[in-house]
Amino acid sequence: MASSPLFSMSTMKMDSFVMKTITSNKEFKFNVSNPFDKLPVTSPTLLLTVENSLKWGQNESLLRNRMQCRAVEVKNMPRYTMGKKFELDDVIEAQQFDRETLNAIFEVAKEMENIEKNSPGSQILKGYLMATLFYEPSTRTRLSFESAMKRLGGEVLTTENAREFSSAAKGETLEDTIRTVEGYSDIIVMRHFESGAAKRAAATAGIPIINAGDGPGQHPTQALLDVYTIEREIGKLDGIRVGLVGDLANGRTVRSLAYLLAKYQDVKIYFVSPDIVKMKDDIKDYITSRGVEWEESGDLMEVASKCDVVYQTRIQRERFGERIDLYEEARGKYIVDENVLKVMQKHAVVMHPLPRLDEITVNVDADARAAYFRQAKNGLYIRMALLKLLLVGW
Repeated sequence: MASSPLFSMSTMKMDSFVMKTITSNKEFKFNVSNPFDKLPVTSPTLLLTVENSLKWGQNESLLRNRMQCRAVEVKNMPRYTMGKKFELDDVIEAQQFDRETLNAIFEVAKEMENIEKNSPGSQILKGYLMATLFYEPSTRTRLSFESAMKRLGGEVLTTENAREFSSAAKGETLEDTIRTVEGYSDIIVMRHFESGAAKRAAATAGIPIINAGDGPGQHPTQALLDVYTIEREIGKLDGIRVGLVGDLANGRTVRSLAYLLAKYQDVKIYFVSPDIVKMKDDIKDYITSRGVEWEESGDLMEVASKCDVVYQTRIQRERFGERIDLYEEARGKYIVDENVLKVMQKHAVVMHPLPRLDEITVNVDADARAAYFRQAKNGLYIRMALLKLLLVGW
């Protein structure tokens, strides 16, 4: 498309485009159908007021007369331009995300919430196929990914318990499975029982891989929705106090969450767990290197009284193998009940990645500070955002 001497086209889409001035290297964003619409961009933003709709091919003086522009100079162009490719090819671990990217993803998640509530029938991902390849049981993660894909107009190919009901039962390698499944789909969401399996899949595949949990390794999308939930519930991420409770040795959710919390300032993390399932040293070393203060404690009541977030997890029997005696020794030691609620601050919340067993009593559910079902709902918006970003970009 032709451009005037004053402006050059840097990006063109059906519903939006970006103009960049040649002389000042400033960038302006427009909505074709309605130039007054506010497009979803993150700071630093360049502000634009348009008095009349723009017609291409008009001369430079008319363009100047028809537009009033007020721009804020920035040293670098914004990283998150409408239509620009997402900078990550896969979502494998929490360490991939910097603070700026997290903030931008959360803004897209808010847009996805608006779509889910107000714009049923979205076709953003029409024509795309997502394969869910789950080698371990899942309810929330698998269904939220499938719901996310369908709510954006995409389609789903799914296998549940792939460890037993896929060719893995015949001895097929993970790499061969990935090479096969990528031929049928545009993106693969995988849960596996081995730590590091998601990295192997990403190294093999030519399409995006999302790690939906790899054994005791990581669960990055859970961590993203957890941080998103904390921001929505508490109103901030800097200066918070978080108590991680339960199975910290085997819990991939708390490991990934600790990595993300280390992106923020003046955060303190309390580790509360039975001795046999304490947080591993690699996480302690990492958050220490990032300047995060942490403390191990055996007193849940004391920690709960200090924290903005009490993040409870279940003791995972499946990680103990045949050592049921060790599992029984660990379970039931730290339970969030009405007594814990009594010492918690009024603004604080209780979170849990779910499923729960008896580590949060059911009478806690009625308390407004019980955020775990709101947390699960937020998983839909985060996963809608990630699918959109990985498949079509910003």
